[in-house]
Amino acid sequence: MPAARPTRTVAPSDASSSDATEASVDERVYAAVSQALLSGRLRPGTPLRERALAEALGCTRGAIRKVLARLGAEKKLVLEHNRGAFVPDPSVEDMRGIYRARRIVEAGLIATLCGRLTREQAAALRRHVQAEQRAFKEERRADAIRLAGEFHLLLAQMAASADLLFYLQRLVGNTELYKALFDTPEAACCAPREHEQIIEALAGPSLERAMAVALNHLDDLEQRVLAGAAARQAPDDLASLFAAAATPSPRGGSASTGSRRGSRSA
Repeated sequence: MPAARPTRTVAPSDASSSDATEASVDERVYAAVSQALLSGRLRPGTPLRERALAEALGCTRGAIRKVLARLGAEKKLVLEHNRGAFVPDPSVEDMRGIYRARRIVEAGLIATLCGRLTREQAAALRRHVQAEQRAFKEERRADAIRLAGEFHLLLAQMAASADLLFYLQRLVGNTELYKALFDTPEAACCAPREHEQIIEALAGPSLERAMAVALNHLDDLEQRVLAGAAARQAPDDLASLFAAAATPSPRGGSASTGSRRGSRSA
């Protein structure tokens, strides 16, 4: 009787290694598309085709599909049944509605925190503003936009309300994208200075002044974004746009890592 042919058993380490590799690819693709969105390199209405993205980023269409679904859930992309994923192309009224909601939410946030910031909280906010300033000076536009949005989320964390933080995350996510799509790169310098003014106002005794500083900040941002929304550019070629992120670096990271110095405020 012939000997039974041995079967190959996948060791747990093999499975975990495969899962880690897949997760690494997913995160590389997610970081590349997010970077392109927040740096303003993807224009409103640009279609993100699975096949073109997979070829541009050197990965499977399955990995692209997962990342597009994730970004769609985060409201950073528009997903249309049987049509695919698109960079949002919001109307003026859509954007005004989001900024209106942010003003309402953040007015309550300012009222909660004014005169109540601890020394440690104020120091944490100033460290965050310093990180924003570094991103602007190093011309990392996508990082500057992300960090500017996170300043407002840090305020929400200090208010100790999980529900408020969850809602503000969605609003800030939308306005980060509007800023990336329609604001000028030079405007990134405004956020750190205006955020420093918000910290100083929150530490003072006047709620009226703190409210005025915070809401004027949002008003100015909205006006710049709406003014820039009229300038529409043609969609970029995906292959050239994602060329730097297509292959991992020798250290296992994305080749796009170095490009973060080139471009990454709300």
